[in-house]
Amino acid sequence: MSSPSLRLCTFRTCRASSKEQVRTLATHASLPSKDCSSITPPYAQLQHKLKAVREILGGRSLTLAEKILYSHIHSPQETLADGKIVRGETYLQLRPERVAMQDASAQMALLQFMSAGMSRCAVPASIHCDHLIRAESGAEKDLEKSIVNNKEVFDFLESAARKYGIEFWRPGSGIIHQIVLENYAAPGMLMLGTDSHTPNAGGLGMLAIGVGGADAVDALTGTPWELKAPQIVGIKLTGELTGWATPKDLILHLAGKL
Repeated sequence: MSSPSLRLCTFRTCRASSKEQVRTLATHASLPSKDCSSITPPYAQLQHKLKAVREILGGRSLTLAEKILYSHIHSPQETLADGKIVRGETYLQLRPERVAMQDASAQMALLQFMSAGMSRCAVPASIHCDHLIRAESGAEKDLEKSIVNNKEVFDFLESAARKYGIEFWRPGSGIIHQIVLENYAAPGMLMLGTDSHTPNAGGLGMLAIGVGGADAVDALTGTPWELKAPQIVGIKLTGELTGWATPKDLILHLAGKL
């Protein structure tokens, strides 16, 4: 008798009404293989760049978020030519290390990327098929229905991913922001994602920023991504959480106030 872990790795297929339509249900065995080098930030390079930024700024104190952000400035000497960064005013030219796209927004982003005439993405990237799966009748039925209804979209995304060296997470693989957290997040990294929950990966000590498809294309083509230097807000929490309160309840409460 096989163990549960072995059963999870069983390869299955989902067949639609047409004989030509055959789709794979994602299992542990069908997930993209990971190259660890593609998810490890170039720490030596980032430290060198942060040192250059500190020298330009005169050694002023920086928050952790600023250290991560400023270590990804495209050209400190050029971006900080006036020798300062004014929070909420200065525009930064940044070099993100990775891009993640969900199936609904990846379509236009990929079409724009194709117009650049590049054979490969400038940074590691991934496509996650989750937004076009509607939760209605249960996991199996909803997945099969989505695969049939969105066949053209999924086929396009998969073929584009194969052509341009993008990792492709098939329908049923999981939710994009959780897949990113578990497979791509690393301390000190700067990442863009075409999903509002992208900052979820920040829990592992990185900056993961939700953007639109056009911003994602900047990173995919190696074009410096522009961002206004963020304002800094200090929050001091006292006391303890009680009852059924969780850290998520706390951050939702703070977000409502801010």
